[in-house]
Amino acid sequence: MSKQLQSQTGLDLVEPTQMVVTSQPLAVQAGLKIMQQGGNAVDAALAAAITLTVVEPTGNGLGSDAFALVWDGHELHGLNGSGRSPATWEPERFAGREEMPNHGWDSVTVPGAVSAWVTLHAKFGTMEFAELFKPAIGHAHDGFRVTEHIRQRWQSAAEPLAGYQEFSRLYLPEGKPVSHGELFRNPDLGRSLDLIAKTRGEDFYRGALAQMMVDCAANAGGALSRADLATHGSEWVRPLTIPYQGYDVYEVGPNSQGVAALIALGILDLLNVGQYECDSVESVHLQVEAMKLAFGDVMRHVSDPETMRIDANQFLEPHYLAKRAKQISLDKAQFPHSGIPESPGTVYLSTADQHGMMVSFIQSNYLGFGSGIVVPGTGIALNNRASGFTLEQDHPNQVAGGKRPFHTIIPGFIMQQGVPFMSFGVMGAHMQAQGHVQMAVRTINYHQDPQSASDAPRWQLLPDSSLALEQGFDESLIKQLESRGHQIVRDAETHTFGGAQLIRKTDRGYCGGSDHRKDGYVGGNE
Repeated sequence: MSKQLQSQTGLDLVEPTQMVVTSQPLAVQAGLKIMQQGGNAVDAALAAAITLTVVEPTGNGLGSDAFALVWDGHELHGLNGSGRSPATWEPERFAGREEMPNHGWDSVTVPGAVSAWVTLHAKFGTMEFAELFKPAIGHAHDGFRVTEHIRQRWQSAAEPLAGYQEFSRLYLPEGKPVSHGELFRNPDLGRSLDLIAKTRGEDFYRGALAQMMVDCAANAGGALSRADLATHGSEWVRPLTIPYQGYDVYEVGPNSQGVAALIALGILDLLNVGQYECDSVESVHLQVEAMKLAFGDVMRHVSDPETMRIDANQFLEPHYLAKRAKQISLDKAQFPHSGIPESPGTVYLSTADQHGMMVSFIQSNYLGFGSGIVVPGTGIALNNRASGFTLEQDHPNQVAGGKRPFHTIIPGFIMQQGVPFMSFGVMGAHMQAQGHVQMAVRTINYHQDPQSASDAPRWQLLPDSSLALEQGFDESLIKQLESRGHQIVRDAETHTFGGAQLIRKTDRGYCGGSDHRKDGYVGGNE
């Protein structure tokens, strides 16, 4: 019989040969159970992801999009599971607005997560598809206890979404958010999950659930159509990569912001950031300055790859990175326009099995619960990923019909000499790319184990180019950063610094790290 192991340090005396890390314990348990029953890392990832739609509704749901990186033992595969805007949208629909809406039907794109599950399972899954839904369906009908971190996110969503009738009925019982430790049931969502499981997602895109989404849109002036749903599909893509200090770091390319992390790491590789001590002023300063330049490139150029005017690989060419590296001063902060987006909620997970398969997976509604639109009778909370579009005329990411918006969510993966080193991700919108940079620098340059890298204090470049610092940085570092011109925001709230989940491959098995800023943990089977 397998033994279930829980790691708080990230390093076990007996390293497990199967591992699941994510931000909610019930989802970790779902993934481990599937592997105990004979499933592989993809089966476990799907079971955990499906469970997260129930037990962490503040960050994802059936209305989410998803991205994944899968190491199958021989090759790294990328999956773009993001949806497109309604085909009939035109820029004129948003005339008179200063920015894209965050809520309502005009913030909704076709949900891609369900299709991503089906696509991943069709290529790599070994267990019956419906079997992967059983933990989630059980929690939806029987209920789950709400954790403190999730309660906080629930509370913050209550005021802006309280005016949406079905959202309030389902997620604000008795007119208020749930409390820490409260048992929350969602039988509507349970029934939808059961339909998706039995039809392998067909009902969601072409059946009764699809019709309910379309009817809901029609009744409220939304443009989502049966054709929009029926023609949706996930796309296998070649991951972007860059060499870094003898390793190779991988990200899913546009329409995600993954290339931002790669640009920053490419610059830092040239500047040899590892020559400076960990958390020294030189190290932190160079990371922040590289991130500023990366965000400037990404927010100007990244969009649906079909409308990009520059190939994302051009940002990773050595001569371009060298040019950007020369723009950084070791002694002075610069303030280029970044335009980075606001910080929403997301869930990330990673799994690994005894055969060497590893999965890096992320899914999100975007701003917490998403658009505020909950389809009556289904428990489906729809995303607000269209908020990722811009209204700027002639921008490659300008809103249009049948188009995928700029995405913040990114799964990460690192290889060393052709074999896996680490699967990882950091939740939290614009924190994600900078979180990936910090995890890579800490684990590669400073040889920290996954839990230590996750636990370390983080910096965060804010939309106005000021620099937020989490508690834990030395006061002398803060003063030195200020002397270089950085505008410091001290002691920002912990949850704004995202949530990391990491699995590192070792000679004996795996070691992992799970962020103390979330409610999850590292779970493993011998």
